Amino acid sequence: MDRNPANYTPLNPVSFLAKAAAVYPERVAVVHGPVRRSWRETYARCRKLASALEKHGIRRGDTVAAMLPNVPAMIELHFGPAMLGAVVNTLNTRLDAEAIAFMLDHGEAKALFTDREFAPVVEKALTLVKSRPLVIDVDDALFEGGKALGSVEYEDFIAAGDAAFEWRHPADEWDAISLNYTSGTTGNPKGVVYHYRGAYLNAVNNITDWSLPKHPVYLWTLPMFHCNGWCFNWTIAAAAGTNVCLRKVDAKAIYDLIREQKVTHYCGAPIVHSLLLNAPDEMKQGIAHEVHCLVAAAPPPAAVIAGMEKMGFHITHVYGLTETYGPAAVCAKHPEWSDLPLEEQVKLNGRQGVAYLLQEGMQVMDPETMTPVPADGETMGEIMFRGNITMKGYLKNPKATEEAFRGGWFHSGDLAVTHPDGYVKIKDRSKDVIISGGENISSQEVEDVLHGHPAVMFAAVVAQPDAKWGERPCAFVELKEGASASAEEIIEYCRARMARFKAPAAVLFGPLPKTSTGKVQKFILRERAKSVQAIE
Repeated sequence: MDRNPANYTPLNPVSFLAKAAAVYPERVAVVHGPVRRSWRETYARCRKLASALEKHGIRRGDTVAAMLPNVPAMIELHFGPAMLGAVVNTLNTRLDAEAIAFMLDHGEAKALFTDREFAPVVEKALTLVKSRPLVIDVDDALFEGGKALGSVEYEDFIAAGDAAFEWRHPADEWDAISLNYTSGTTGNPKGVVYHYRGAYLNAVNNITDWSLPKHPVYLWTLPMFHCNGWCFNWTIAAAAGTNVCLRKVDAKAIYDLIREQKVTHYCGAPIVHSLLLNAPDEMKQGIAHEVHCLVAAAPPPAAVIAGMEKMGFHITHVYGLTETYGPAAVCAKHPEWSDLPLEEQVKLNGRQGVAYLLQEGMQVMDPETMTPVPADGETMGEIMFRGNITMKGYLKNPKATEEAFRGGWFHSGDLAVTHPDGYVKIKDRSKDVIISGGENISSQEVEDVLHGHPAVMFAAVVAQPDAKWGERPCAFVELKEGASASAEEIIEYCRARMARFKAPAAVLFGPLPKTSTGKVQKFILRERAKSVQAIE
């Protein structure tokens, strides 16, 4: 028996938008400052966007780039290009002009949608590209300054499109829907390609594994450019929820929107949760409803999980990479965990957990033998994934793709253990393990202890060269506002709570360098650590 239109349709997340508009046409889909748009309006605008792109020569497989903050146009760009088979490439807004130019050239962008806030970087990038794309300005009323760089403004651009545009499913759900560049620390970043099938399935995964209800009110604390917002642009359409846009992560703005819009869900790196946890108490007043949060991008410190739970913000820990469409694993909670002491709950919830429902496999394996490690909570191996929410591969980089998929699994580079209940716990990135006197030290373990100190806001630990031991831990600490602590005090605090050889040999204070998604840029800290004198 063969497939036919009656029994087979390529999976396509655009279907979620069409159904939201058909079933809940007047429900609010987008909130941005004074702007309120329904699902009916949003669907029409996306069709007009697709039509306008096609009129400008954009075809199936062409790349459409976006240098935008979390504004309504960014939501629409996750549907409009896909309606005609084009590929959306969301650019990291914190990158420099050289990196942006590389991505525009490497991805062969035919069009670029850009916000006035990023005009200086984009203007320079456009002088460096080999082929200038069509530039469309998104003129957001909530931003003042910058300048227009394009030949047309976004609203004028889509006004020329057809709201009745007959969008189409891809010929093959394996077709590319988006392109996401990894934040490379050495050399050029790699272009991770997603397909329609994976985007569809991970959007559904987010609903099933977070128990997301119908009509959630979702606050965009997570950059939409990062793994396509962990696929939540498509998820919120599938749930017919409300997208509450946020140009910039700011504690007061977040609390105000949670209070005013009755936000029920948001996502973010541990740094976002730490920011909210350590905000002044007056900002937190007046929030009486439940708020649910996903945390990922880096292992969350135990102190953050415990602190948010005490506030009444219910955290679920997910794990994944750009190569797995964002979250591909979840620390699935068990009802009986809530009867345990908070300290024990935090330990259980701090694990990376188990594979998402629609990700076929997640294993901790020996990368040399490709066999699973014992589920003893001690034997380390590398986390590996396989299944439908694993990337197609790296654009124009077959060698890196082949290496990433060696042995029929995607190699994450994260070192972890498997607990007896089958839950995975990251111990470190392979490059972040500190080897001191032949003993392996997990930088994450030291960071967890540091985050328990009452004066510590953020902490990161890297290897510091040592003549005797080879390497020793070096801690970089960002203190809470108004707090004080000495290096000696921090070191003694750690020594009292872990094996002495694992405690930092040196502590440096100051702001930590972070990516736009909240990950600490440890490659910068490693360079700094090379010149640090250890404190005995």
